[in-house]
Amino acid sequence: MKWFSERKGLKTSRTEIQIDSMDDALRNTLWNLLTVFYWETMNEEQIYRHKYLNGLFRAMWQNYFKKTMDTMPSWWDDLYKWTRDYFFKCSWDEVYEFLEVVAYYYTDDEGKTRNEEFKKACNHVLERELSAYRFVNGRITEITSKEEISEIEEALSTPLKTVNAHIENALKLMSDRKSPDYRNSIKESISAVEAACNLLAGKKVTLGQCLKDVKEKIGLHGALEKAFSSLYGYTSEAEGIRHALMDESTLTFEDAKFMLVSCSAFVNYLISKASKAGIKMR
Repeated sequence: MKWFSERKGLKTSRTEIQIDSMDDALRNTLWNLLTVFYWETMNEEQIYRHKYLNGLFRAMWQNYFKKTMDTMPSWWDDLYKWTRDYFFKCSWDEVYEFLEVVAYYYTDDEGKTRNEEFKKACNHVLERELSAYRFVNGRITEITSKEEISEIEEALSTPLKTVNAHIENALKLMSDRKSPDYRNSIKESISAVEAACNLLAGKKVTLGQCLKDVKEKIGLHGALEKAFSSLYGYTSEAEGIRHALMDESTLTFEDAKFMLVSCSAFVNYLISKASKAGIKMR
């Protein structure tokens, strides 16, 4: 919603997507969410008395900050100040990492619900502040479209474990901000389609061979068959993704994102078509 000053043109709103940076408004709001969902459950006392926040910080202190346990402040007020200082001094990408770590390590009787609500609130803020990132399956990923997120999350929640595993691996490889592996992310994405087609056709063959069986079973449109056959060829040919492992990759985030979203959407399409045709994919 635009407030009075923005509507009158007296104050401009942000128009550029935040990709390699984070402005104060976004950082401040994310800290406020951490406060509302987690920090406000604590008062000024020894941290070990709060079972769940103590567990969170002990896990982060050892596994994320890589510090010795005897240096972790024992009083909440001291630990809070140390954490706040870190949050507002660290780089933009470390802020996103910190959010992931908190949502991963915090657990209580309602931990799952709290963490899910926290991630939803973060996504609302990230969208509002034009961040290029969103929480998807517990990881902050460079995906901006609601439709793209929806397709990937749907593909991650299918009853087909092998398909889910390929999609999850593709997402992890693509969203690693320190060392993204776009080549293998693309490979995992197309492998998810191959696995889905194998399950639908009832036999384990290459995607190119399997698409013909899929076409006969669910009435796959010829254009779709041709499109995914071509994509599979791209990832399999001598100069393609699977075989050019010795060459430096020229693949980009956009390439990996396109394949992940496209393959997720196609997997969801296949499952829906199979269901309507009364075919069980196992």
